[in-house]
Amino acid sequence: MTASMALTALALAAVVAAVPAAAAWTTTFTMHNLCPFPVWPLVTPNAGLPAIAAANGEYMRLDCNGLASLAFPAASAWSGRVVPRTGCDDTAATSPRCLTGDAPPATVAQVSVNSPSGLAEYSVSLVDGFNVPTSITPHGFESGQRCPVLGCAVDINAECPGGAKVGGGGCMASPQFFKVRCPDARTTTTDVEETPQNCIGPGELKVVFCPTS
Repeated sequence: MTASMALTALALAAVVAAVPAAAAWTTTFTMHNLCPFPVWPLVTPNAGLPAIAAANGEYMRLDCNGLASLAFPAASAWSGRVVPRTGCDDTAATSPRCLTGDAPPATVAQVSVNSPSGLAEYSVSLVDGFNVPTSITPHGFESGQRCPVLGCAVDINAECPGGAKVGGGGCMASPQFFKVRCPDARTTTTDVEETPQNCIGPGELKVVFCPTS
């Protein structure tokens, strides 16, 4: 574990300790990097919601096969997005500069958990292009729940047409190109996955980078 990850773990422990014990729904959000390269995930809450990463979350780095855990505040609904950034310089004095993920193309994982009904909604979007294979896997849900694995596990960078490749890594191909390869990812603002979901109260949502590595 790197020094930055150790600091992050300590800060996250404080967040977990502050979660009210009487909350009806508590879904733990974890990230797992199976890529053969580091990933600097950027966790961003939707407007009006609190940040759940540590204060130095912009510098959070997941080494190869690294694991970091985050706990959502269970007292209220939370939603936000995760962008896997690559090739980052985390020695910079300000926000790290990255080869991919700072701007399109970027794979985006979106999650919404701990609603009053317990519904957990999640998706992987390629609307902003593709840079890292990403999937979301629910765990700890009751039998009969529709809690599928969703996302894009294909390394589209290896198949990206020459004219759609972006320097530093990434692909800005057409929505149809993405959809054929990743039917359970969202490729337009109105698109939905081919596999339906209706997942109530999973114990964990795991975002996995390079899930087939």
